[in-house]
Amino acid sequence: MTALLPTRTVLLTCPLDCPDACRLHITLQRGEDGREKAVKVTGDAGHPITKGFACAKTVHYPARQNHPERPLYPMKRVGGELVRVSWEQALDEIADYLRGVLARRGPQGILRYNYAGTMGLMEGTHVHAFFRALGAPELDETICATAGTEAWTLGYGPRYGVRLEDVPHARTIVLWGINSLSTHSHLTPFMTQARKNGARIIHIDPYLNKTGRYADTHLKLRPGSDTALALGVARELIERGWTDESYIREATQGFEEFLAEAAAWTLERTAEATGLSVDEVADLARALGEHGPTYIKVGYGMTRHEHGGTALRAVTLLPALTGDWRRRGGGCTLSMSGTFHLHRSRLGAAHLIRPGIRHVNMNELAEALTPESGFEAAFIYNCNPAVVAPDSVRVRAGLEREDLLVVVLEQAMTETARLADYVLPATTFMEHSDIYTSYGHTWLGYNPAELEAPGETRPNTWVFQELGRRLGLEEPSLYWSVDELLEEVLNTDHPFLEGVTPQALKAAGTLPLNLPEDWLPYAHGAPTPSGKVMFTPAPVFREAQAYLTPEYPLRLLTPPAHHFLNSTYGMLPNLIKAEGGEPHVLVHPADAGHFVSGQPARIVSEVGRTVRRVRVTEEVQPGVVVVEGSWWGLSAPDGESINAVTAQTLTDLGGGSTFHNTRVRLEQLD
Repeated sequence: MTALLPTRTVLLTCPLDCPDACRLHITLQRGEDGREKAVKVTGDAGHPITKGFACAKTVHYPARQNHPERPLYPMKRVGGELVRVSWEQALDEIADYLRGVLARRGPQGILRYNYAGTMGLMEGTHVHAFFRALGAPELDETICATAGTEAWTLGYGPRYGVRLEDVPHARTIVLWGINSLSTHSHLTPFMTQARKNGARIIHIDPYLNKTGRYADTHLKLRPGSDTALALGVARELIERGWTDESYIREATQGFEEFLAEAAAWTLERTAEATGLSVDEVADLARALGEHGPTYIKVGYGMTRHEHGGTALRAVTLLPALTGDWRRRGGGCTLSMSGTFHLHRSRLGAAHLIRPGIRHVNMNELAEALTPESGFEAAFIYNCNPAVVAPDSVRVRAGLEREDLLVVVLEQAMTETARLADYVLPATTFMEHSDIYTSYGHTWLGYNPAELEAPGETRPNTWVFQELGRRLGLEEPSLYWSVDELLEEVLNTDHPFLEGVTPQALKAAGTLPLNLPEDWLPYAHGAPTPSGKVMFTPAPVFREAQAYLTPEYPLRLLTPPAHHFLNSTYGMLPNLIKAEGGEPHVLVHPADAGHFVSGQPARIVSEVGRTVRRVRVTEEVQPGVVVVEGSWWGLSAPDGESINAVTAQTLTDLGGGSTFHNTRVRLEQLD
């Protein structure tokens, strides 16, 4: 009989790009070789947000961490193949190349490209210190949240919201532009408790997904019409006397301008613009006006078109009309990021950002990778742009330039890593120490390194510190340890962080912020320059610039899939199987024509083309097609990411992405 191998359990914060920032209960098992590895992940039952369960993605993290193709040693491209080299060779050669770039072009010839593959302050943010010490161009990290962030800031200032713990006090819950059961799953228990308390849950989204099926009411609005719906609801609230005049008078500014814009949005005009019925619009307004407090959870989905920032502004101002900010459980949440109030002036060497420095919008990577842009070296970490960036065919072509050095720091052999000149193997969150905030709740986390790093994997910070030494960089913050960074970011006297010391956080692993028990963030105004919630500039509805035409009669949406988190889990066979084995395009029967479910179709846009199998379903609406998930192209029939057809077009606010506003047609394969 084989003896059972010894195990132990640890508690760590999930590092991935999700509002839940779960506290994970991880089982580690020691193998016969004496090394431990992760064998099971679930949620910490003692954490008041995680509540004992991990999402359908992260329970599979051990399969990703222990994947047989995980890069464990530095690799260099030689004769078209990636071959193992030593760290000394890789770092020496990269440093030598950078010296040449600096001599020829200066730091303007070096591009960093990163995003939220880890949300850790050390391995995700502070690593930028290397590039700022060089004086390299800034990357504007715009692919997800900037349109929403700028929109919220205009109205409210810092990104505060309704604490999850207060959601059960709501009597109407509106999930607007978010498939929360797939992308914010730990909101669900709080909503379920609210429902038991008598709440009604309304989901507003262009297609029916898991959240729509969970909700009591699903409103299938036309993509890009959120501003129209918000203005129509606002007019009805005002006409019916369902507004809080004292709140508007005492806590807001610019209401008259907003009123003038909303006045034209009759129920009939709103219904026509949104594709909803007059009764549906009126019912939504009545729910907000008569059955409060209302909790509105907005997602970034509504910002993914040219006027997306305005759309989010319009929706998030509705609680300022009803005065729900003064009622427990009432208000709106985009993100809780603003509550942490860490000392960030030197995080990522932000103090070194120079006036007039060149900026690169990450949505415009395809353009940045052309020879004309002047970049001779690109460092990519915490991101998989060959799959997730717009205009991905041109992105890949840029990464394959012979005159561009591409260095990728990775935990998996992504499609980006496969194009690299050097692949530098990175540790995971179980193998390095880090600090984590959240944008869905108000708990700060600290992870120690619980596992020995396998092979020759190294943290991102180690790599850039070694390169910094080779290049003679003297910026002290570049060489900080995680303990020094922790001391730095907690060096603040903000009341929300009272008692949250480095020693206390490391001992507990996770600590709540010290928000007042009766915290109602915008009950008396907002931390804007005026001190008020700002109705001005009033949101104005504008049709999408990408008008549908006879040549391109369908609008493509690319929302998240249930079992993938961006492209993080795109190599795992069991999750690929759970999502149907390959990416599909959801098509309404009215648009299917001769296509039947299971048949491949070519999706053609003004940018490019790709192939997906059709799934005919009434879950989408006429004129709209949906491809869920950032699938690796390796899983697609033609090997292409869906971003082969998306464009670099930017949003009205924040320079964000427009992934939900691509006009396309479907073609039969030859």
